[in-house]
Amino acid sequence: MTNPTAKRAFDVVCSGIGLIVLSPVLLVIAALVKCSDFGPVCYRQQRVGRDEEPFWIWKFRTMVVNADKLGLSVTKDGDPRITRVGRVLRKLKLDELPQLWNVFCGSMSLVGPRPEVPKYVGMYTPEQRRILRLKPGITDLATLEFRHEEELLAAAPDVDAFYREHCIPRKIELNLLYAERANLWQDFLIILRTLFPLKKRG
Repeated sequence: MTNPTAKRAFDVVCSGIGLIVLSPVLLVIAALVKCSDFGPVCYRQQRVGRDEEPFWIWKFRTMVVNADKLGLSVTKDGDPRITRVGRVLRKLKLDELPQLWNVFCGSMSLVGPRPEVPKYVGMYTPEQRRILRLKPGITDLATLEFRHEEELLAAAPDVDAFYREHCIPRKIELNLLYAERANLWQDFLIILRTLFPLKKRG
């Protein structure tokens, strides 16, 4: 298992450097989001963190204002609530960059289970709730496997049911597997695979 102090130091250093180095990119993205429809630049949503503590996760806004009142908390490819700028940000995963601040402040880690909304956490089985012992992260093994999740959901006849019955159990399974052998080297490899995904053959 990863030493908690070492993991936290890794998170603080990497997220701090990331925020500084990427600050010009963050400013450009913020301007694009603002100019697209003059709505808020960022979107915050309550998620469930380690030990079931709620926290606010930050993202660049990729959907129309009040989108959470117009549909599900999960989105499929082609969701009409997603803005034109938002589609590009989502495709490149740039909407997640503000979460470096979550990491720097300590509510998240660079690598750990992606935090869920309270609605879905409330449906966890006792076994699945083991995942809540871990600090949530920006990326994880499930992020790699479900990189094209929106396309997967677009093919589902019932998006909410498919997400609950297929996606959530598999994501938790992957993250419990990660927890059994977590170390900084594995974290580094997951980050690397997130930034530079492997292309599928044939």
